[in-house]
Amino acid sequence: MPAVLVLFGGKSAEHEVSCESAATVADSLREAGHSVTLVGIDLAGGWHLVDGASRPLTAVGDPVSLSVPDGFLDHGGTRLPFDVVFPVLHGPFGEDGTVQGLLEVVGVPYVGAGVLASAAAMDKDVANRLLAHAGLPRARSMAVSVDSYGPGVDARLLEALGLPVFVKPASLGSSVGITKVNEAFELPDAMAVAFKYGDKVVVEEGVDAREIEVAVLDGPNTSIPGEIVSVDWYDYDAKYADDATQLLVPAPLTDEESDAVRDLAGRAFEILGVTGLARVDFFYEESGRGFLINELNTMPGCTSRSMFPVLWEATGVPNVELFDRLVRSALP
Repeated sequence: MPAVLVLFGGKSAEHEVSCESAATVADSLREAGHSVTLVGIDLAGGWHLVDGASRPLTAVGDPVSLSVPDGFLDHGGTRLPFDVVFPVLHGPFGEDGTVQGLLEVVGVPYVGAGVLASAAAMDKDVANRLLAHAGLPRARSMAVSVDSYGPGVDARLLEALGLPVFVKPASLGSSVGITKVNEAFELPDAMAVAFKYGDKVVVEEGVDAREIEVAVLDGPNTSIPGEIVSVDWYDYDAKYADDATQLLVPAPLTDEESDAVRDLAGRAFEILGVTGLARVDFFYEESGRGFLINELNTMPGCTSRSMFPVLWEATGVPNVELFDRLVRSALP
């Protein structure tokens, strides 16, 4: 049975979500019979050997390091063996191709998308351009760099996209740093918030639509769709803290609608060159443009209320089988 190194935490705003996701992954892999080593990356970037029995998981413990270019885990001069890495890292410094590049350099197999696909999917502007070039339906959006943001830009954005709009950091997940702008005077503050998380911002038209999600595995194989029903929009609190948010699994769609959105999810997975796993998020304009791709996540949340494991469970793939399958698919 392959020994798995589970990386979690990280230097991003999604640190806590990663810790919770890693607990689900580690518990499932142990139940499947794998030996699991947990390494937490703290907010400063330090790597720590973590006691897997503690809950909630935190990135605290003895310091460890990944030896370059040998690819072994060094714990005070002792080599800790593993066969494959499961990088349960969300957002920058983990889901964006950086850690994947490190693992490529040391030559160890890992779960999930490679360097190029991770980087492309993480950057919402780049992903939008690739999906649009392939003819897949998207909501209208515009990207703004911090260097190009100046007088007149807000007016051009609103003229092109109207109101409301959503202002998003280009390379972040879990709805961190996103602001819904209902009035023009709110836009400058929303842009300032988004620029705190990076040098590029994506401004997207507000869409009056249902929110549909599909989980994907290599193949591509797609789960039954689910629907998010939130009070206003699916922000960070709605995803992880708000009990008023409903997850409808399966989503109330016709067979034809379900087949259509699953096909789009599989096509997006292939167009962005993703491997391993993903969750594809959609807007559904029932009386308008139909399904519009919102974004694709290459390392989706795996908490107890996250759609990725919930959808696969409902499709007939429980957590133990799901994460075991991902580990085995990553091995040569």
